[in-house]
Amino acid sequence: MKSNGSIGQNLPAYGTKRIGAINWLGVWTLYTKEVRRFFKVVGQTVLSPVITTALFMTIFTIALGGNRRYVGDVPFELFLAPGLVIMAVLQNAFANTISSLMTSKMQGNIVDLLLAPLGPGEMTLAFTLAAVTRAVLVGGFVTASMFIFTSLSFPHIWALLYFGLSAAVMLALLGIMAGIWADKWEQSSSITNFVIVPLSFLSGTFYSIDRLPGIWHQISQLNPFFYLIDGFRYGIIDHADGNLMTGVIYIAVLNILLGLACYRMFSSGYKLRP
Repeated sequence: MKSNGSIGQNLPAYGTKRIGAINWLGVWTLYTKEVRRFFKVVGQTVLSPVITTALFMTIFTIALGGNRRYVGDVPFELFLAPGLVIMAVLQNAFANTISSLMTSKMQGNIVDLLLAPLGPGEMTLAFTLAAVTRAVLVGGFVTASMFIFTSLSFPHIWALLYFGLSAAVMLALLGIMAGIWADKWEQSSSITNFVIVPLSFLSGTFYSIDRLPGIWHQISQLNPFFYLIDGFRYGIIDHADGNLMTGVIYIAVLNILLGLACYRMFSSGYKLRP
């Protein structure tokens, strides 16, 4: 009689379903879980940013007389609209990943994620795609609301897609890193208040950096958020303050580095495993 010592030796990994090089089912499951999470409070996660951004536009163009001002040859409201769209995309992509990971850590169910048959790259991909989904929804609704204030055209669709999606990916990855690093809600809030919001506001959202003197102009060009907003604005008004090719390369390199950093943090279990 043969020994039973080899029972299970040739069985597929994780039960009766064989998993390939990439666990696409696991990625899809985590992705849908994250999307359903923010859809449960869609008023807070999607509609609220749209209303807030519309209020910004109302204040700057109507209350402060912005509809009578120009930035170069571009009406101020047309110049402002793309910046507000990307600012909403940035903040919501970041908020989605950091809030999800912080909630899991605080509630103690992060262990369930670590025990799932998902590798670090698959977890990074799923969290990023969910954040991009929320950011695209917010960006789409914000863009639609801008037609109330000004007439938008889209002469360079490639710029809208590249810089819009790159913005969502970058902040989703930053949110993953911040969510893993932070131990308390106060720490996650400090990253938002002292890093994300200042970089958003100081990136040319409300003004052209060509107006900045000397060193301040040079410092602004180091801010990756500037290239995201400037490139997206180019897709709408056909004008860019910076070098578009520099922005394309700079943003691509940063996103690759951030993706590798997230992969490393998940694979090492940094601040995730006891």
